[in-house]
Amino acid sequence: MPSIQYFVGASLDGFIATPDDGLEWLLQFDGFDGGQESYDAFITGVGCIAMGRSTYAWLRRHGPDAWPYPGTPCYVFTRHEHAAPPDSDITFVRGDVREFVDDLKRDAGGQNVWVMGGGNLAAQFADAGLLDELIVSLVPVVLGEGKRLLPMAGPTPPLGLVASRTMGRGVVELRYSMRAG
Repeated sequence: MPSIQYFVGASLDGFIATPDDGLEWLLQFDGFDGGQESYDAFITGVGCIAMGRSTYAWLRRHGPDAWPYPGTPCYVFTRHEHAAPPDSDITFVRGDVREFVDDLKRDAGGQNVWVMGGGNLAAQFADAGLLDELIVSLVPVVLGEGKRLLPMAGPTPPLGLVASRTMGRGVVELRYSMRAG
């Protein structure tokens, strides 16, 4: 059954970006053993992407000439007006994530929905009871401050550990079900 998944890298102290949305700490780990294989296996099951404005802006700044997900429907949750890049299938939306879940699942075509990047957007899905899985790669870096992994309104029930594995350079991937404890 298709899932709504939050697949993300985080520092050991639970941040996904620096306070100014910097990812240099994470990008220094590009190419670690198992990382590309993990991503490749994950992305083959993705039929639709949901992302926030900050993630969309970061992607546009760091790859202004090409959209990295051509052919994959993408919903950008934003309050601002944006132009979609050529060769993209982007829908800009505003409002509660619950309003768009049926659209995301329909456009995923029986595959999974990836909540990409922003912890705030992922937290909205989780707070609404819509997030099925958290797949986090813990990167052996401590940031001290930044954008939190999953800034939810309150504590969750215990999550169910589905899988874990150690990858290169000390990165540990943890897969949790948000539904089972």
